[in-house]
Amino acid sequence: MKVYIKTYGCQMNERDSDAMASQLKAQGHEIVFSEEEADALIFNTCSVRDAAERKAKGKIGYMKKLKAVKPGLIIGVAGCMAQRLGDKLLEELPHLDFVLGTGQLHTLPEKLEKISAERERFSETTPSPDVLTGMSGHFSGGWHAEIAITRGCNRFCSYCIVPYVRGREISRSLEDVINEAKTLVANGTKEILLLGQNVAAYGLNGDTRPPAAGYSPFAELLDELDKIDGLLRIRYTSPYVTYFNDRLIETLARSKKVCHNIHLPLQSGSDRVLREMNRQYTRESYLAKVAELKAAIPDITFSTDVIVGFPGETDEDFAMTREVMNQVDYAQSFVFKYSPRPGAKSAEREDSVPEEVKEERNQILLGDLAARVEKRLAAMKNQTVEVLVEGVSPRNPERWSGRTGTNIMVHFEPDEKIEQGTLRNVEIVQTNPVSLFGKLV
Repeated sequence: MKVYIKTYGCQMNERDSDAMASQLKAQGHEIVFSEEEADALIFNTCSVRDAAERKAKGKIGYMKKLKAVKPGLIIGVAGCMAQRLGDKLLEELPHLDFVLGTGQLHTLPEKLEKISAERERFSETTPSPDVLTGMSGHFSGGWHAEIAITRGCNRFCSYCIVPYVRGREISRSLEDVINEAKTLVANGTKEILLLGQNVAAYGLNGDTRPPAAGYSPFAELLDELDKIDGLLRIRYTSPYVTYFNDRLIETLARSKKVCHNIHLPLQSGSDRVLREMNRQYTRESYLAKVAELKAAIPDITFSTDVIVGFPGETDEDFAMTREVMNQVDYAQSFVFKYSPRPGAKSAEREDSVPEEVKEERNQILLGDLAARVEKRLAAMKNQTVEVLVEGVSPRNPERWSGRTGTNIMVHFEPDEKIEQGTLRNVEIVQTNPVSLFGKLV
Protein backbone atom coordinates (compact mmCIF):
# COMPACT_ATOMS: atom_id res chain seq x y z
CA MET A 1 0.00 0.00 0.00
CA LYS A 2 1.24 3.51 -0.83
CA VAL A 3 0.93 5.80 2.19
CA TYR A 4 1.22 9.58 2.43
CA ILE A 5 1.74 11.15 5.88
CA LYS A 6 1.04 14.84 6.49
CA THR A 7 2.27 16.38 9.76
CA TYR A 8 0.96 19.38 11.68
CA GLY A 9 2.50 20.99 14.76
CA CYS A 10 5.68 20.53 16.77
CA GLN A 11 8.89 18.54 16.55
CA MET A 12 7.29 15.78 18.64
CA ASN A 13 4.72 15.33 15.89
CA GLU A 14 7.43 15.35 13.22
CA ARG A 15 9.24 12.63 15.14
CA ASP A 16 6.03 10.59 15.52
CA SER A 17 5.40 10.82 11.78
CA ASP A 18 8.93 9.64 11.03
CA ALA A 19 8.47 6.68 13.39
CA MET A 20 5.12 5.79 11.80
CA ALA A 21 6.70 5.91 8.35
CA SER A 22 9.43 3.58 9.58
CA GLN A 23 6.85 1.14 10.95
CA LEU A 24 4.89 1.13 7.73
CA LYS A 25 8.00 0.61 5.62
CA ALA A 26 9.00 -2.34 7.82
CA GLN A 27 5.59 -3.88 7.11
CA GLY A 28 6.11 -3.60 3.36
CA HIS A 29 4.22 -0.38 2.69
CA GLU A 30 5.63 2.36 0.48
CA ILE A 31 5.86 5.94 1.76
CA VAL A 32 4.97 8.44 -0.96
CA PHE A 33 5.13 12.22 -1.00
CA SER A 34 2.01 13.26 -2.88
CA GLU A 35 -1.64 12.77 -2.03
CA GLU A 36 -2.61 11.82 -5.58
CA GLU A 37 -0.47 8.67 -5.76
CA ALA A 38 -1.37 7.41 -2.27
CA ASP A 39 -3.71 4.57 -1.34
CA ALA A 40 -3.90 5.89 2.22
CA LEU A 41 -3.60 9.39 3.68
CA ILE A 42 -2.58 9.82 7.32
CA PHE A 43 -2.91 13.26 8.89
CA ASN A 44 -0.85 13.53 12.08
CA THR A 45 -2.43 16.47 13.87
CA CYS A 46 -1.82 19.04 16.60
CA SER A 47 -4.26 20.59 19.10
CA VAL A 48 -1.99 22.91 21.05
CA ARG A 49 -3.18 25.94 19.06
CA ASP A 50 -6.49 26.55 17.36
CA ALA A 51 -4.84 27.55 14.07
CA ALA A 52 -3.17 24.13 13.71
CA GLU A 53 -6.48 22.34 14.27
CA ARG A 54 -8.36 24.51 11.80
CA LYS A 55 -5.66 24.03 9.18
CA ALA A 56 -5.74 20.25 9.58
CA LYS A 57 -9.54 20.07 9.48
CA GLY A 58 -9.64 22.22 6.36
CA LYS A 59 -7.14 19.98 4.58
CA ILE A 60 -8.89 16.76 5.60
CA GLY A 61 -12.23 18.20 4.51
CA TYR A 62 -10.78 19.06 1.12
CA MET A 63 -9.71 15.42 0.66
CA LYS A 64 -13.40 14.56 0.17
CA LYS A 65 -12.92 15.56 -3.47
CA LEU A 66 -9.99 13.18 -3.92
CA LYS A 67 -11.92 10.34 -2.32
CA ALA A 68 -14.78 10.93 -4.73
CA VAL A 69 -12.32 10.25 -7.56
CA LYS A 70 -10.64 7.35 -5.70
CA PRO A 71 -13.40 5.61 -3.66
CA GLY A 72 -10.92 3.08 -2.26
CA LEU A 73 -8.76 5.79 -0.72
CA ILE A 74 -8.24 5.37 3.06
CA ILE A 75 -8.12 8.55 5.13
CA GLY A 76 -7.02 8.49 8.78
CA VAL A 77 -6.42 11.14 11.42
CA ALA A 78 -3.79 10.57 14.11
CA GLY A 79 -2.24 12.58 16.93
CA CYS A 80 -3.48 15.24 19.33
CA MET A 81 -6.60 16.39 17.49
CA ALA A 82 -7.59 12.75 17.05
CA GLN A 83 -7.14 12.18 20.79
CA ARG A 84 -9.12 15.29 21.72
CA LEU A 85 -12.08 14.84 19.40
CA GLY A 86 -12.25 11.06 18.79
CA ASP A 87 -15.65 9.97 17.47
CA LYS A 88 -16.66 13.59 16.86
CA LEU A 89 -14.27 13.66 13.90
CA LEU A 90 -16.03 10.68 12.32
CA GLU A 91 -19.34 12.51 12.71
CA GLU A 92 -17.97 15.78 11.37
CA LEU A 93 -16.05 14.25 8.43
CA PRO A 94 -18.12 11.43 6.84
CA HIS A 95 -15.35 10.58 4.36
CA LEU A 96 -12.91 9.90 7.23
CA ASP A 97 -12.15 6.20 7.80
CA PHE A 98 -10.43 6.08 11.18
CA VAL A 99 -9.16 8.11 14.14
CA LEU A 100 -6.02 7.11 16.05
CA GLY A 101 -5.12 8.84 19.30
CA THR A 102 -1.67 9.65 20.67
CA GLY A 103 -1.49 6.50 22.80
CA GLN A 104 -2.16 4.25 19.81
CA LEU A 105 0.26 5.57 17.18
CA HIS A 106 2.41 2.45 17.41
CA THR A 107 -0.55 0.37 16.19
CA LEU A 108 -0.91 2.22 12.88
CA PRO A 109 0.26 -0.68 10.63
CA GLU A 110 -2.26 -3.13 12.10
CA LYS A 111 -5.02 -0.53 12.11
CA LEU A 112 -4.33 0.25 8.46
CA GLU A 113 -4.60 -3.45 7.62
CA LYS A 114 -7.84 -3.64 9.63
CA ILE A 115 -9.54 -0.78 7.80
CA SER A 116 -8.30 -2.10 4.45
CA ALA A 117 -9.79 -5.54 5.09
CA GLU A 118 -13.00 -4.69 6.94
CA ARG A 119 -13.84 -1.17 5.68
CA GLU A 120 -15.53 -0.36 8.99
CA ARG A 121 -14.91 3.11 10.38
CA PHE A 122 -13.50 3.30 13.91
CA SER A 123 -11.95 5.56 16.53
CA GLU A 124 -9.25 4.30 18.93
CA THR A 125 -8.03 6.69 21.62
CA THR A 126 -7.25 4.34 24.51
CA PRO A 127 -3.95 5.32 26.21
CA SER A 128 -1.17 2.73 26.12
CA PRO A 129 2.37 2.92 27.59
CA ASP A 130 3.53 0.69 24.72
CA VAL A 131 3.63 3.77 22.49
CA LEU A 132 6.77 4.86 24.36
CA THR A 133 8.93 2.00 23.10
CA GLY A 134 6.88 1.23 20.01
CA MET A 135 7.88 4.46 18.25
CA SER A 136 11.66 4.07 18.09
CA GLY A 137 12.06 3.43 14.36
CA HIS A 138 13.55 6.00 11.98
CA PHE A 139 12.54 6.49 8.36
CA SER A 140 14.45 9.56 7.23
CA GLY A 141 17.95 8.80 8.58
CA GLY A 142 20.88 11.08 7.77
CA TRP A 143 23.36 13.06 9.85
CA HIS A 144 20.64 14.42 12.19
CA ALA A 145 18.10 12.33 14.10
CA GLU A 146 15.58 12.85 16.89
CA ILE A 147 14.90 10.58 19.85
CA ALA A 148 11.78 10.93 22.00
CA ILE A 149 12.86 10.18 25.58
CA THR A 150 9.59 11.08 27.33
CA ARG A 151 5.94 11.32 26.37
CA GLY A 152 3.16 13.28 27.99
CA CYS A 153 3.26 15.99 30.64
CA ASN A 154 2.29 16.40 34.31
CA ARG A 155 2.63 20.18 34.60
CA PHE A 156 -0.99 21.17 33.81
CA CYS A 157 -0.26 24.76 32.79
CA SER A 158 -3.64 26.45 32.73
CA TYR A 159 -3.47 27.42 29.03
CA CYS A 160 -2.30 24.01 27.76
CA ILE A 161 -4.08 20.79 26.80
CA VAL A 162 -0.97 18.62 26.28
CA PRO A 163 -1.59 16.53 29.44
CA TYR A 164 -5.09 15.78 28.17
CA VAL A 165 -4.14 14.83 24.60
CA ARG A 166 -0.70 13.26 25.17
CA GLY A 167 -1.33 11.75 28.58
CA ARG A 168 0.71 11.67 31.75
CA GLU A 169 4.48 11.85 31.75
CA ILE A 170 6.37 8.62 31.14
CA SER A 171 10.07 8.03 30.43
CA ARG A 172 11.94 5.41 28.45
CA SER A 173 14.67 3.39 30.13
CA LEU A 174 18.21 4.70 29.86
CA GLU A 175 19.32 1.49 28.17
CA ASP A 176 16.57 1.79 25.56
CA VAL A 177 17.54 5.37 24.66
CA ILE A 178 21.27 4.58 24.53
CA ASN A 179 20.70 1.57 22.29
CA GLU A 180 18.66 3.67 19.88
CA ALA A 181 21.35 6.35 19.86
CA LYS A 182 24.12 3.83 19.20
CA THR A 183 22.15 2.31 16.31
CA LEU A 184 21.63 5.74 14.78
CA VAL A 185 25.31 6.68 15.10
CA ALA A 186 26.35 3.34 13.58
CA ASN A 187 24.19 4.29 10.58
CA GLY A 188 25.74 7.73 10.14
CA THR A 189 23.96 10.05 12.59
CA LYS A 190 26.21 12.81 13.94
CA GLU A 191 23.73 14.97 15.86
CA ILE A 192 20.88 13.82 18.09
CA LEU A 193 17.99 15.96 19.33
CA LEU A 194 16.32 14.62 22.49
CA LEU A 195 12.59 15.31 22.59
CA GLY A 196 9.96 15.51 25.30
CA GLN A 197 7.34 17.87 26.68
CA ASN A 198 9.74 18.27 29.62
CA VAL A 199 13.00 16.48 28.80
CA ALA A 200 14.71 17.59 32.02
CA ALA A 201 12.12 15.56 33.99
CA TYR A 202 13.36 12.40 32.28
CA GLY A 203 13.46 9.45 34.67
CA LEU A 204 11.67 11.21 37.54
CA ASN A 205 8.49 9.11 37.16
CA GLY A 206 6.22 12.10 36.75
CA ASP A 207 7.33 13.88 39.94
CA THR A 208 6.74 17.62 39.42
CA ARG A 209 8.79 18.70 42.43
CA PRO A 210 12.26 20.14 41.71
CA PRO A 211 14.76 17.28 42.14
CA ALA A 212 17.39 17.33 44.86
CA ALA A 213 20.58 19.22 43.95
CA GLY A 214 22.66 16.12 43.26
CA TYR A 215 20.05 14.00 41.46
CA SER A 216 19.18 14.21 37.76
CA PRO A 217 18.44 11.14 35.63
CA PHE A 218 18.49 13.46 32.61
CA ALA A 219 22.09 14.41 33.46
CA GLU A 220 22.93 10.69 33.76
CA LEU A 221 21.49 10.13 30.28
CA LEU A 222 23.53 13.01 28.85
CA ASP A 223 26.68 11.57 30.46
CA GLU A 224 26.09 8.21 28.77
CA LEU A 225 25.32 9.77 25.38
CA ASP A 226 28.52 11.81 25.68
CA LYS A 227 30.49 8.54 25.65
CA ILE A 228 29.23 7.36 22.25
CA ASP A 229 32.05 7.42 19.72
CA GLY A 230 31.10 9.12 16.47
CA LEU A 231 28.34 11.26 17.99
CA LEU A 232 29.35 14.89 17.57
CA ARG A 233 26.50 16.92 19.07
CA ILE A 234 23.57 16.52 21.46
CA ARG A 235 20.63 18.94 21.57
CA TYR A 236 17.40 18.75 23.57
CA THR A 237 14.01 20.44 23.82
CA SER A 238 12.08 21.52 25.84
CA PRO A 239 13.05 21.62 29.53
CA TYR A 240 11.24 23.23 32.46
CA VAL A 241 13.36 25.72 34.39
CA THR A 242 12.91 24.23 37.88
CA TYR A 243 14.68 20.99 36.87
CA PHE A 244 18.03 22.71 36.27
CA ASN A 245 19.70 21.70 39.51
CA ASP A 246 23.42 21.57 40.39
CA ARG A 247 23.85 18.08 38.95
CA LEU A 248 22.37 18.97 35.58
CA ILE A 249 24.15 22.32 35.24
CA GLU A 250 27.49 20.71 36.09
CA THR A 251 26.90 18.06 33.42
CA LEU A 252 25.98 20.63 30.78
CA ALA A 253 29.10 22.65 31.54
CA ARG A 254 31.39 19.60 31.46
CA SER A 255 30.00 17.86 28.39
CA LYS A 256 32.00 17.98 25.16
CA LYS A 257 28.96 17.21 23.00
CA VAL A 258 25.90 18.88 24.54
CA CYS A 259 25.28 22.13 22.67
CA HIS A 260 25.43 25.44 24.52
CA ASN A 261 21.91 26.49 23.64
CA ILE A 262 18.82 25.98 25.77
CA HIS A 263 15.20 26.48 24.80
CA LEU A 264 13.85 27.65 28.16
CA PRO A 265 10.16 28.61 28.02
CA LEU A 266 9.31 31.75 30.01
CA GLN A 267 5.67 32.37 28.97
CA SER A 268 5.45 35.56 31.09
CA GLY A 269 7.69 37.84 33.14
CA SER A 270 4.90 38.75 35.56
CA ASP A 271 4.61 36.72 38.78
CA ARG A 272 0.87 37.34 38.86
CA VAL A 273 0.40 35.97 35.35
CA LEU A 274 2.77 33.06 36.03
CA ARG A 275 0.56 32.07 38.98
CA GLU A 276 -2.54 32.26 36.78
CA MET A 277 -0.76 30.11 34.20
CA ASN A 278 0.20 27.57 36.90
CA ARG A 279 3.87 28.01 35.99
CA GLN A 280 5.56 26.90 39.18
CA TYR A 281 8.39 29.43 39.31
CA THR A 282 8.71 33.16 39.76
CA ARG A 283 10.37 35.86 37.70
CA GLU A 284 13.16 36.01 40.28
CA SER A 285 13.77 32.25 40.39
CA TYR A 286 13.77 32.03 36.59
CA LEU A 287 16.35 34.82 36.27
CA ALA A 288 18.45 33.26 39.05
CA LYS A 289 18.60 29.96 37.14
CA VAL A 290 19.56 31.79 33.94
CA ALA A 291 22.35 33.52 35.87
CA GLU A 292 23.61 30.15 37.15
CA LEU A 293 23.66 28.74 33.63
CA LYS A 294 25.46 31.79 32.23
CA ALA A 295 28.08 31.59 34.98
CA ALA A 296 28.70 27.88 34.31
CA ILE A 297 28.59 28.15 30.50
CA PRO A 298 29.76 31.65 29.44
CA ASP A 299 28.92 31.29 25.73
CA ILE A 300 25.43 29.87 26.30
CA THR A 301 22.47 31.18 24.29
CA PHE A 302 18.78 30.92 25.12
CA SER A 303 15.56 30.73 23.17
CA THR A 304 12.09 30.84 24.68
CA ASP A 305 8.30 30.70 24.30
CA VAL A 306 6.14 33.64 25.40
CA ILE A 307 2.38 34.17 25.42
CA VAL A 308 1.01 37.68 25.04
CA GLY A 309 -2.57 38.60 25.89
CA PHE A 310 -3.20 35.93 28.54
CA PRO A 311 -6.56 36.70 30.24
CA GLY A 312 -6.12 39.70 32.51
CA GLU A 313 -2.62 40.61 31.27
CA THR A 314 -2.13 44.33 31.94
CA ASP A 315 0.27 46.81 30.39
CA GLU A 316 2.38 46.43 33.54
CA ASP A 317 2.42 42.63 33.21
CA PHE A 318 3.52 42.93 29.59
CA ALA A 319 6.22 45.46 30.49
CA MET A 320 7.66 42.96 32.99
CA THR A 321 7.73 40.26 30.31
CA ARG A 322 9.52 42.60 27.92
CA GLU A 323 12.03 43.52 30.62
CA VAL A 324 12.87 39.87 31.38
CA MET A 325 13.28 39.04 27.69
CA ASN A 326 15.77 41.85 27.16
CA GLN A 327 17.60 41.00 30.40
CA VAL A 328 18.05 37.34 29.44
CA ASP A 329 19.02 38.48 25.93
CA TYR A 330 17.30 35.62 24.10
CA ALA A 331 18.82 34.70 20.76
CA GLN A 332 15.42 33.46 19.56
CA SER A 333 11.89 33.74 20.88
CA PHE A 334 8.59 32.29 19.77
CA VAL A 335 5.83 34.73 20.64
CA PHE A 336 2.25 33.50 20.61
CA LYS A 337 -0.95 35.47 20.91
CA TYR A 338 -3.12 33.80 23.52
CA SER A 339 -6.10 31.82 22.27
CA PRO A 340 -8.29 29.68 24.56
CA ARG A 341 -8.13 25.91 24.00
CA PRO A 342 -11.22 23.86 24.87
CA GLY A 343 -10.46 21.72 27.90
CA ALA A 344 -7.68 23.92 29.26
CA LYS A 345 -8.32 25.62 32.62
CA SER A 346 -7.79 29.14 31.28
CA ALA A 347 -10.56 28.63 28.72
CA GLU A 348 -13.01 29.05 31.60
CA ARG A 349 -11.91 32.69 31.88
CA GLU A 350 -12.92 35.57 29.64
CA ASP A 351 -10.46 36.13 26.78
CA SER A 352 -10.25 39.74 27.98
CA VAL A 353 -7.31 41.22 26.07
CA PRO A 354 -8.44 42.69 22.73
CA GLU A 355 -6.94 41.12 19.61
CA GLU A 356 -5.39 44.43 18.51
CA VAL A 357 -3.59 44.70 21.87
CA LYS A 358 -2.28 41.15 21.52
CA GLU A 359 -0.99 41.99 18.06
CA GLU A 360 0.67 45.20 19.26
CA ARG A 361 2.45 43.37 22.09
CA ASN A 362 3.45 40.59 19.72
CA GLN A 363 5.05 43.08 17.33
CA ILE A 364 6.87 44.91 20.14
CA LEU A 365 8.53 41.67 21.32
CA LEU A 366 9.42 40.65 17.77
CA GLY A 367 10.96 44.09 17.21
CA ASP A 368 13.03 43.72 20.39
CA LEU A 369 14.16 40.28 19.21
CA ALA A 370 15.22 41.61 15.81
CA ALA A 371 17.32 44.34 17.46
CA ARG A 372 18.97 41.84 19.83
CA VAL A 373 19.76 39.39 17.02
CA GLU A 374 21.26 42.09 14.79
CA LYS A 375 23.49 43.28 17.63
CA ARG A 376 24.54 39.74 18.54
CA LEU A 377 25.43 38.81 14.95
CA ALA A 378 27.32 42.04 14.31
CA ALA A 379 29.53 41.31 17.34
CA MET A 380 30.56 37.98 15.79
CA LYS A 381 32.31 39.49 12.77
CA ASN A 382 35.94 38.32 12.46
CA GLN A 383 35.35 35.50 14.96
CA THR A 384 36.09 31.90 14.02
CA VAL A 385 33.31 29.48 14.96
CA GLU A 386 32.86 25.73 14.74
CA VAL A 387 29.83 24.62 12.74
CA LEU A 388 28.24 21.27 12.04
CA VAL A 389 27.77 21.23 8.27
CA GLU A 390 24.10 20.76 7.35
CA GLY A 391 24.22 20.99 3.55
CA VAL A 392 23.48 23.30 0.63
CA SER A 393 21.87 26.58 1.67
CA PRO A 394 18.17 26.53 0.67
CA ARG A 395 18.36 30.14 -0.56
CA ASN A 396 21.65 30.03 -2.45
CA PRO A 397 22.86 26.76 -4.05
CA GLU A 398 26.38 28.18 -4.31
CA ARG A 399 26.66 28.30 -0.51
CA TRP A 400 26.48 25.68 2.21
CA SER A 401 25.17 26.17 5.75
CA GLY A 402 26.07 24.95 9.20
CA ARG A 403 25.02 25.65 12.75
CA THR A 404 27.16 26.62 15.71
CA GLY A 405 26.86 24.86 19.04
CA THR A 406 24.96 27.94 20.22
CA ASN A 407 22.39 27.35 17.44
CA ILE A 408 23.38 30.19 15.10
CA MET A 409 23.23 29.50 11.35
CA VAL A 410 26.33 30.31 9.29
CA HIS A 411 26.52 30.40 5.47
CA PHE A 412 29.79 29.85 3.58
CA GLU A 413 31.27 28.80 0.24
CA PRO A 414 32.15 25.09 0.21
CA ASP A 415 35.47 23.50 -0.66
CA GLU A 416 36.11 20.15 -2.36
CA LYS A 417 36.22 18.36 1.01
CA ILE A 418 32.85 19.60 2.25
CA GLU A 419 30.59 16.89 3.66
CA GLN A 420 27.32 16.87 5.60
CA GLY A 421 27.57 16.01 9.27
CA THR A 422 31.18 17.15 9.72
CA LEU A 423 32.59 19.82 12.02
CA ARG A 424 34.32 22.71 10.25
CA ASN A 425 35.77 26.03 11.40
CA VAL A 426 34.40 29.13 9.70
CA GLU A 427 35.69 32.69 9.96
CA ILE A 428 32.82 35.21 9.99
CA VAL A 429 33.52 37.87 7.35
CA GLN A 430 30.09 39.47 6.93
CA THR A 431 26.89 39.89 8.90
CA ASN A 432 23.44 41.28 8.25
CA PRO A 433 20.45 41.67 10.58
CA VAL A 434 19.53 37.97 10.32
CA SER A 435 22.51 36.00 8.96
CA LEU A 436 26.20 35.23 9.29
CA PHE A 437 28.49 34.68 6.29
CA GLY A 438 31.98 33.26 6.49
CA LYS A 439 34.81 31.39 4.85
CA LEU A 440 36.14 27.96 5.71
CA VAL A 441 39.36 27.97 7.70
